Amino acid sequence: MANDLFITVPETNLPNGVVVPSFEVGQYVCSQGEDGKASVTAEGTPWVRINFAEAKTACEKAGYKLITERQWLAIAHNAAAQSCNWTKGEVGAGKLFRGIRKGQVSGAQAGTYEAPCQKERRWLSLSNGILICDLSGNVYQWVFDDVQGDEQGLIAKPFSEDSPSLQAPYPSMEKGMGWRPNAGANWSGYALVRGGHWGSGSRAGAFNLDGGWPDNRRDVVGFRCTK
Repeated sequence: MANDLFITVPETNLPNGVVVPSFEVGQYVCSQGEDGKASVTAEGTPWVRINFAEAKTACEKAGYKLITERQWLAIAHNAAAQSCNWTKGEVGAGKLFRGIRKGQVSGAQAGTYEAPCQKERRWLSLSNGILICDLSGNVYQWVFDDVQGDEQGLIAKPFSEDSPSLQAPYPSMEKGMGWRPNAGANWSGYALVRGGHWGSGSRAGAFNLDGGWPDNRRDVVGFRCTK
């Protein structure tokens, strides 16, 4: 749709040397427009209770695609390299800012909502100065796995030691990274979800990596489009 809000993510090198070309991503988690199609606006409440296949289809019907694992990682690594995204104003100092996660709300919030706690900052800045909302809170987001995944985007093999999915600046649950599994974890048949939701607490983070049954429709899982 013409009024959908997309931002440009610069070309990014992942730690394993893979180059993720520049792409456009929804500035906000997708909501459902009046026409029933996926929409990307500040005012829209995230579209939840949608399963993995339905999220992919919703993106496609709007002329977009579901965000991939490599694209998510590009955004997270780019954001983690910016001093303004750290609680003490320097890369690695304090924690990487995380969004709505402390259970002070009981459902997904529109992009216009301002969390009362300053530690639940919803915005991360990229190297080009553009902001992205809810990469690490409010709602989990389905991710098309183009690292461990099959052609449907579902996890198809265990996480290897060198998988870019497990590579983050700091260990799991440290410095605002969020939770992620250990190498060898076998989630075959699952779909990736990332970020965290309004009640995830310390598990939330831009590098949070969880999984869920692809047929599940939950009020804590939404999705994000790219083009």
